[in-house]
Amino acid sequence: MRLLIKLVLILALILTMQPFQVHSQEDKNVVSVIIEVEGDPDKREEYLHTYFPYVEVVATFDKLFNGLALKSSPRKLNEMGSLDFVKAVHPVRTYKATSTETKNVPVIPNNINNTDYTGDGVKVGVIDTGIDYNHPDLDVNYVDGYDLVDLDEDPMETQQEQGIPTMHGTHVAGIIGADGEFKGVAPDVDLYAYRALGPGGSGTSIQVIAAMEQAIEDGVDIINLSLGNTVNGPDFPTSVAVNRAVDLGVAVVIANGNAGPANWTVGSPATASKALSVGASTYPEKVPYLYESLQDKAIPLQSMNGAPAWDFTKDYEVASIEEANLRGKIAVVARGNKVPFYDKAKKAQEKGAEAVIIYNNEKGNFNGSVDSQQDPIEIPVASVSKKAGQWLIGQLEKGDLYLETNYQKVPRTIASFSSRGPVTVNWDIKPDVVAPGANILSTVPGGYAVLQGTSMAAPHVAGALALVEEAHPDWTVEQVTNALKTTAQPLYDQNGKIMDPIVQGMGLIQPKAAIQTDTILHEPLLSFGKVEEHKETKTVELTVENTSNHAQDYYFTIPNQQQGIRWHIPQQFSVKAHGKKSVPIKLDVTSDWLQKGIHQGYLTLNSEQKSYQLPYLFLNETGDYQKAMGLEFSLKPFSDDTYMYRLYVTDEAEHISVDLYNPDTLVHEQTLFEIDEPVVGMNEGYLDEKDVNASGNYLVLVTLTLSDGTYDSYVTELTMAPEK
Repeated sequence: MRLLIKLVLILALILTMQPFQVHSQEDKNVVSVIIEVEGDPDKREEYLHTYFPYVEVVATFDKLFNGLALKSSPRKLNEMGSLDFVKAVHPVRTYKATSTETKNVPVIPNNINNTDYTGDGVKVGVIDTGIDYNHPDLDVNYVDGYDLVDLDEDPMETQQEQGIPTMHGTHVAGIIGADGEFKGVAPDVDLYAYRALGPGGSGTSIQVIAAMEQAIEDGVDIINLSLGNTVNGPDFPTSVAVNRAVDLGVAVVIANGNAGPANWTVGSPATASKALSVGASTYPEKVPYLYESLQDKAIPLQSMNGAPAWDFTKDYEVASIEEANLRGKIAVVARGNKVPFYDKAKKAQEKGAEAVIIYNNEKGNFNGSVDSQQDPIEIPVASVSKKAGQWLIGQLEKGDLYLETNYQKVPRTIASFSSRGPVTVNWDIKPDVVAPGANILSTVPGGYAVLQGTSMAAPHVAGALALVEEAHPDWTVEQVTNALKTTAQPLYDQNGKIMDPIVQGMGLIQPKAAIQTDTILHEPLLSFGKVEEHKETKTVELTVENTSNHAQDYYFTIPNQQQGIRWHIPQQFSVKAHGKKSVPIKLDVTSDWLQKGIHQGYLTLNSEQKSYQLPYLFLNETGDYQKAMGLEFSLKPFSDDTYMYRLYVTDEAEHISVDLYNPDTLVHEQTLFEIDEPVVGMNEGYLDEKDVNASGNYLVLVTLTLSDGTYDSYVTELTMAPEK
């Protein structure tokens, strides 16, 4: 019975697979590793100098984690495998720079800075793929940096001869502080570069944490992290490190992720409770749609990344991609599991098509990419829903079909790719704020390019923080970040309804308003956690700071009554000049009277001059979040006969089974490992080589038996290449 359940789950989940790979360490003369150690890292360094003199200790870390950066040959590093104080090395590359290049799209100049400030004297650390510090728009502001991949003092972007070249960090740095032909948000900041992501824009969690530690050592005021992974948990190591950095007085800005528009898609380290996590907004734009006048049929189009913009002004015939000659036609093709979007678009292009429409093979819309640096697609490519695609195919079966392209004016909104919250385990609202992240022009090695992603939204916020810090050098990191949250402008949909908290947090940043604010709301995103009992009372403390020279009165707008929810909100209260006051916000919930899942909305706090929309959220009993994620499996560092695994769990469970399946036949190959009574959070363990008789590509089914007796699961991919 359990095997049948697993096979059904594989067939149901195969379309949502997240690729995961384990690669063999290249055998080079010298390699660089960063290890976590038990005990005092300075004493561990002395031990290595004495007993392993051929291993070079490049750096010691003791602020955000205990660790050492080492260089030596693989053989000599392997000799350290017997050392009991070596806690961990994280060889699996799990962090990626997340953005997509766009072509032939309207570019709107950077206009987020409407102040007289330029970020002068503020130090901003960019932890990314490095920076092209020779770029004429960046060289004037570049100060220093470090390479945590090769462990040297040259944080240049990856060059062609080093592997897959990168440009992400240079683009991010330009948004923050370019000062040349292109102007960043804060063109007079001091830029520090930390290369934590190597060839292809990938790196390890330890490289990211070590880069943060180096940035703190260098005295930066703000850290920008336009990177992330798919683990939605507040206690993942990088998230913990972010919180420690904030405690040390450094503001940390993090991209929320590009896995939207589904809920629960925010990933670490944006899940850190003290991070300023950033979603991506769009600019007002014209959105294309196909129109058939006889039937008054409109089909919205979602342009795919990596292709030219859809910008037609005349009718075109629509045809199946299987036709031999598509010259002058728009090709239609179904989304599939095996043929990449790029290959479908390339096939249509080679047949002479003017454009390509890819329709979904399941309910709803989807985002996609046909990006290729080597051989870019030269015709527009767009996705449509399954329903729209089936209508198109049905019309083609009846005869010729001609469609015109019309355009709808769409106001500023949240980018569809922007990851949504909330965070699992502690149920925090993320993102905290949003900033422009769609079709952003900035610097890249050798010139300029347009990229999009929350990776582009985060540096807008980092630059804005620099403006606030310059204007208020006496403010703490809490005051600076919360001023930006307090004054953010909520976004509304086309029907005039305020968008959900887990989509936008406090809203679109307003740097000038943050600088001029007379009120700072500390931690204004109100998370009441999970409700598990029939009746529960939850209380959140809101701290209101009056930064003006006179006392101010505040009061809440009484929220509408809802069945199952009762608010206890303080009446009018006063805060003296330059004073603070904490007020309790109490919520009574009757669980049985409400639907299970996320409940969210806004409370309105009014001052003498302004109203503030405070997002709130609670989870009633459970939600449709993934109960396990982030599977890592590799050889244990410095070992050739022991494997290590890591798996993040977000809910209470009794048992976990991790099974390998043949990706072509779906035949069960073996149970890789099982965990009894897993903990909520990170679960780690080891396996002997004799228990792992597998190599090649597999589908991996992770099945959880939850504490209430129900099952949950997810499917991923695993390439096992045992190292010898």
